[in-house]
Amino acid sequence: MTAESKLVCRVNYSSSMNNPIVECLNVSKQYGDIPALLDFSINIAEGEVFGLIGPDGAGKTTLFRILSTLILPDAGKVMVLGHDVVGDYRFIRKSIGFMPGRFSLYQDLTVEENLKFYASVFGVDIEENYHLIKDIYAPLEPFKTRRAGKLSGGMKQKLALSCALIHKPGLLILDEPTTGVDAVSRKEFWDHLQTLRKEGMTILVATPYMDEAERCSRLAMIQKGRILDCGKPDEIRSRFKGPLFQLSCADRYRALLLCRKSELISSAHAFGQSIHLTLSDGAGIDSVEEMITEQGISEVQTEKIAPSMEDCFIQYLT
Repeated sequence: MTAESKLVCRVNYSSSMNNPIVECLNVSKQYGDIPALLDFSINIAEGEVFGLIGPDGAGKTTLFRILSTLILPDAGKVMVLGHDVVGDYRFIRKSIGFMPGRFSLYQDLTVEENLKFYASVFGVDIEENYHLIKDIYAPLEPFKTRRAGKLSGGMKQKLALSCALIHKPGLLILDEPTTGVDAVSRKEFWDHLQTLRKEGMTILVATPYMDEAERCSRLAMIQKGRILDCGKPDEIRSRFKGPLFQLSCADRYRALLLCRKSELISSAHAFGQSIHLTLSDGAGIDSVEEMITEQGISEVQTEKIAPSMEDCFIQYLT
């Protein structure tokens, strides 16, 4: 089966969901002859951390631009906070928080000046919603007179999130907010998101990191403007067509080439220092070990493993 034939939209749309925060039904968008979203349908309930994962060009940013009323869909229905993105764009713009992937605050303004500016744009006092950002903004307090352009990547991220939250939005949209940020800052960022979720915030986030996808309450895998799969992380993993095996040996590269040529093996992909593979119908893992050993490759070891989110995503694309 080709990758193109697998691009079947597993719609996680339910008209019975009461007052969804985001409602997209059969949404399409094209740029000239290039489709960005094709018959795209999702809904997001209040208090969810809903994740989008997919490669560049999958349609994530196009969806975010439609939800934030920056562009119009070509077809379909889009509602945000119960309001239509076309007719009620003024309400939506005042009621959402948007943090783009690229740092977009005023780099010549200080940390404090940026926060005050965004609070004034939305007509709120910083003190009014400071409880939402106090843990995020606290590390910035010693640097509040520093220009935003002089901050580190992690500090810029905290400032951008603080500015997106200062008006207490009904929906927070984050477009790959942790790209290029160190591992410690990424973990802290997601800890903040989980705290916001516990306080009732609804969050829509795109991420290229599979470990972050695991922390979403629900997520959608998308490719070429279509949904590949959608659901809770455990639900998506349960749909993996397995079993899945991990293979390690003394010559991983040559073993990978052998696996990809063998009729015993349905799929084989490099994962770190090992290979993840699934078997063809009727094949056994012992036969695979024997095949690789007969080619002079030593230290061959295999074990059955549970699929990760990355394994699931790769399976849809191969």
